[in-house]
Amino acid sequence: MSRLTLVIGNKNYSSWSLRAWLALKHTGAAFDEVRIPLFTPTARAQILRHSPAGKVPVLHDGDVSVWDSLAICEHLAERFPAARLWPDERAARARARAVGAEMHAGFATLRDAMPMNCRAHLPGKGRTPGVQDDIDRITALWRDCRERHGTGGDMLFGGFTIADAMFAPVAARFVTYEVDLDPTSRAYVDAVWSLPAIEEWVAAARAETERIEHEEI
Repeated sequence: MSRLTLVIGNKNYSSWSLRAWLALKHTGAAFDEVRIPLFTPTARAQILRHSPAGKVPVLHDGDVSVWDSLAICEHLAERFPAARLWPDERAARARARAVGAEMHAGFATLRDAMPMNCRAHLPGKGRTPGVQDDIDRITALWRDCRERHGTGGDMLFGGFTIADAMFAPVAARFVTYEVDLDPTSRAYVDAVWSLPAIEEWVAAARAETERIEHEEI
């Protein structure tokens, strides 16, 4: 089996990197990590060595390279079926794919107003028009997934899936900005925040020294 290499950005800021990294960690596979600090004079040139898209994350799997967080997660689900990165049951799997894709494509207002920042504590910040609409939709999705498919564990579909990897940076934002949540959503955020992989990521993020000014509030 070929050695895997995951190219990521700053752990403090790069929410898309976190998604792919979490899924890869969940497989239990050994991998090399290449961290490229973003928005530096050499960042784009460094990233272009790994992907013509010029963005992170990028997964190298032998002679296969995959860019885009969701595509990486799908590749890992195929590569490591024992990790069960999608739910086994057909209806749950369909819903997990739908909510993961909705996160991948949507909620731009929240993402712009509340950048992921694991080092910061910004209660009440980032409440621009439209943000609460995104929060309401996200928490409605979470409650629905937990009610329909959440038995057997604390994640959206019981055990950890790609859907949780996609929403983990949102959970991190809700911690940073102290978003008021309903009990089900609060319990889910607490469960995500307690994952050993998240604790490892956040510790590394807080140890970083780079500062990206436009990602700070």
